[in-house]
Amino acid sequence: MAMSQPINFFAQQDANRRRTRWLVVTFILFFAWLGFGGDWILWELTRGAPPNAYRHAFPWMGTVLTVFAALLAAYAWHTGPTKVLWSTGAREIETPAGDAETRLVNVVEEMAIAAGVPKPRVWLIDDADPNAFATGLDAERAHVAVTTGLLTLCTRDELQAVIAHEVGHIKNLDVRLMTFLAALVGAVALIADGLGRTLRSGFRFGAVTGGGKSRGKRDNVGPLVLVLLAVWLLSWLLAPMVTRLLALGVSRKREFLADAMSAQFTRNPLALASALDKIEHAAEPTTSIKRGAAHLCIADPLGRKSSLREGKLADFFGTHPPMALRVARLKAMGYQERKREGQPIQATA
Repeated sequence: MAMSQPINFFAQQDANRRRTRWLVVTFILFFAWLGFGGDWILWELTRGAPPNAYRHAFPWMGTVLTVFAALLAAYAWHTGPTKVLWSTGAREIETPAGDAETRLVNVVEEMAIAAGVPKPRVWLIDDADPNAFATGLDAERAHVAVTTGLLTLCTRDELQAVIAHEVGHIKNLDVRLMTFLAALVGAVALIADGLGRTLRSGFRFGAVTGGGKSRGKRDNVGPLVLVLLAVWLLSWLLAPMVTRLLALGVSRKREFLADAMSAQFTRNPLALASALDKIEHAAEPTTSIKRGAAHLCIADPLGRKSSLREGKLADFFGTHPPMALRVARLKAMGYQERKREGQPIQATA
């Protein structure tokens, strides 16, 4: 995407609002399936039980799980940014301590003005791995966090380009969608862990383990019930993977746009290309940014090989586009801009 091509911010914002709404609806419907599907399976398994045995009649599983999913979505919506920042151990810079923090706060203010958004709150993560991310619900309640490694590694121009990239995510409302996804990924993982412990403990439906008519009814359970039972259990077990893959697929496609927005805000795409190249070749391991927040970062902090490749499979499993491709696109933008302005073009590594 060349810098001369205007970026339709309003279209991107509307698209992200729609995706967020659909994500909420899909999340609630998924839990409704787990609940009401479980109710139907349990009804089938217990309807032939003896008179004094338990017979499942009221869909309490579906009712409870649907309400739970709605409450969990609301909780994730309101506390997602706080949980993301807490998980990384970030501290807010309210009064800068030292030149590096002052420079960071000044750069955030400059890029917020360039993008036409309110100044986000600034956070610092004590981690030698150079990285940065933005989180929040909208431009008025946004946060930008960077690692101490990034402050040490980048020049002022490079830092400005990285912050402009994160401010681009804020302006597009990427932060709303990605923060909500991060919260849901963590919540679903916890629920799946609980179910796994339940299954390993040998949980069995009481009516099915009885004798007499109950045993006869169990023997006559139709294949549809068995198939749905298998799908129901598989849905529980695969839920964390599905939500995580959804987060990866959504985040990967937004990095190119945020790179282009950084170039537009700074008029210096080569600065971001240089910063990304430094980040890519940094050897420090990430200690603070874990799996749940990895898709928010400007570069994959977990070093997954899938983020180094192109193609449909990489798009599905990688959190970020290949860094070499992002750098090449930014360099092409810089060369085009210099050529239009009549400036000499120098080859860079």
